[in-house]
Amino acid sequence: MSDADATAPPRPVDETLAADIDACCRLSGEFTLRSGQVSHEYFDKYLFESDPALLARVAEQMVALVPEGTELLGGLELGGVPIATALSARTLHPTLFVRKKAKEYGTCKLAEGPAIEGRRITLVEDVITTGGAVRDAVRELRAGGAIVEVVICAIDRSPEGENPLADVGLEIRPVLTKAALDAARSAAS
Repeated sequence: MSDADATAPPRPVDETLAADIDACCRLSGEFTLRSGQVSHEYFDKYLFESDPALLARVAEQMVALVPEGTELLGGLELGGVPIATALSARTLHPTLFVRKKAKEYGTCKLAEGPAIEGRRITLVEDVITTGGAVRDAVRELRAGGAIVEVVICAIDRSPEGENPLADVGLEIRPVLTKAALDAARSAAS
């Protein structure tokens, strides 16, 4: 995929949504991220995901980001699940709930929902910094026969113009970037 070397081309930012997400979710302090990196800022996505109005606005912005040919939306545990569910309600694409690792009991599935083999899945994530959780999921889904080329996220924290998932051939399509959230913060000051 040629577009996997960078994130999707910039699209107009909903500045009001950026300001509202920033005001709701940006925390200051010292936080260790999943990647092990230490950050002085943290975007607590559960604060917007638990707010029905904000979650609906994020999902509405994602509709245009869903690639043509998508058969299933794959919400990554845990933060991607409510977003994928809200997006599914708008697009009517069936949803998968993708675990961090296959459960060791019952069906022993990694992805709960419809069969994945030969299906085109668009992943849905909350926040991407280095893409570790997405990278792990895409490898497992592809091993199960899924076609995965795009991940949609609410917030892309990765450095502007860089795609931390290029190594696994994924295009990132964000609703908001850290730069957009920083601009919203500056405008509010």
